[in-house]
Amino acid sequence: MTRNTDYAVRALCYMAARSGKEEGVTSVAELVKELGMPRPFMRKILQKLNSAKLLISQKGKGGGFRLAKPAENIFITEVMQIFQGPFKINDCMFKRKICPNRKGCFLRRKLEAIEEYAVAQLKGVTIKEILNG
Repeated sequence: MTRNTDYAVRALCYMAARSGKEEGVTSVAELVKELGMPRPFMRKILQKLNSAKLLISQKGKGGGFRLAKPAENIFITEVMQIFQGPFKINDCMFKRKICPNRKGCFLRRKLEAIEEYAVAQLKGVTIKEILNG
């Protein structure tokens, strides 16, 4: 998991915990203070989540961000996709130039099986589940 994904998940969990309070709107300043992240970095993450339709931004006094859908409908794999792209561990470490056995490679098949298992386990994990422990 990248740092961006980690921070995004923390921000989403924080907002989910506040959901229902003060219309669920959380300011950038509050997130920066509570989560200890640099402001420009947090703004960039929130803007990406907003563009991906996981957050809704509210401008003006009392503005900030709120969840666009319930925490039980925000999956960790969605967040990972936004910041990391598809979950991949099966890229060949030898690349095409070195390895003539790319299609029949035992290690590649093992890594694909591990990747499929990891993705299957992560697909069901939601922000609400993370929040509830």
